[in-house]
This record gives sequence, structure tokens and C-alpha cells, in this order.
Amino acid sequence: AVHLVAFLLLKYRTQQPTSQAEMLEIVGEDDQDAYPVLFGQASKCMQLVFGVDVKEVDPSDHSYILVPVLGLTWDGMLSGGQGLPKTSLLVLVLGLILLEDDRALEEDVWEELGVMGVYAGQEHIIYGEPRELLTNVWVQEGYVKYRQVPGSDPARYEFLWGPRAHNETSKWQMLDYFLRLDLEEPASSLAVSEGAVRDEEEGT
Repeated sequence: AVHLVAFLLLKYRTQQPTSQAEMLEIVGEDDQDAYPVLFGQASKCMQLVFGVDVKEVDPSDHSYILVPVLGLTWDGMLSGGQGLPKTSLLVLVLGLILLEDDRALEEDVWEELGVMGVYAGQEHIIYGEPRELLTNVWVQEGYVKYRQVPGSDPARYEFLWGPRAHNETSKWQMLDYFLRLDLEEPASSLAVSEGAVRDEEEGT
């Protein structure tokens, strides 16, 4: 599954479609029988870790496109396809805000992200420096609002959905997305994805 994820990441970065035939070549002759399981694992990993959906566009020839989940249009990629898609972290933060009655305290968000090994001020292999994303990039992009809790002393801060999040997706879509996820998968998916990132960086 690691090689398949690395291949799908490359396709996403270059904005190219792919097909079952191409992916079978990546899997190799020895693992053809395991392809459905490997494809399922790779698709789940792309969704959970990178926030990318592998969507079938033509069932007759099993062709696929790769797009950000939930209709979101930001993925954190740099021009020229550099970097890694970070949509999944955005989706997780928007989901946490939703689950906290539309406003999530900053300390609660960092506590939840810490479970995934994502910490403020600490560079992450996929997401980079997350504090910059949460309090600056996503605020400027209009996905989240970051503000002081009214009347808090000492000052506490909270996150809310921004206008772009409301425009591109909905709370119902977000809830449905989380309900469909197998939340026991993230740890194994993260291990697969980190292997895929190393694969791609090494050009294998």
C-alpha cells in the first residue's frame, strides 16, 4: 500500500487522472490478487491523512481523479505541486469546532491534535508547523476565525468556522464524513503515509 499511496500522491501533485491498469502496474504481478485490499487501504490513507478523495469517474475503464474531500478548494500545496496536501488537518479542525458547539477553545484543539502527534511549534512531516496553519494561514484563507474568548481574563482563544468553510461545505456534510470514517484507521494510515512520503522523496 505504501508504493500505491506514493503513486497517488504523485498523481495528485501533478493533477493527473489515473486508472486501475496503472495502479496494477505499481502493485506488481505478485500482488495482483491483493489489489482490491491494497487499493482500499491506499484510498483510506489518502482520505484520512491527506484529505484527498480517490473518485471513480468512469466505471467502464476504472479511471479515477484525485480531489480534496468535502468540496474544499484549499490543500496547502505550493505552486508547481510542491509540498504535501494538508486538507485532512483542516477537516479535522473544522470537525472539532463543529463538535464543540461551533466554537472550540484553542487548548482543547491542541490537546486533540496532540493525540495524532501534531503539536504547536513542532514541525510535522506532513503538515509542517501547525500553529502557523491554524492561527495564520487558515485565518487568511477564510476557513477559520481565531479570536479571544469574550470576557476571558487571562485571555483565552477559540476557533470558529470562517466564511469560506461555510461556502465550500456544510455542517451536515462534515458530520456525514466523520460518521463514514473508520476512526480506528488513523494510526495505521499515518504509518503508511509516512512511508509513502519517504518513498516519494527518495524517488522510488
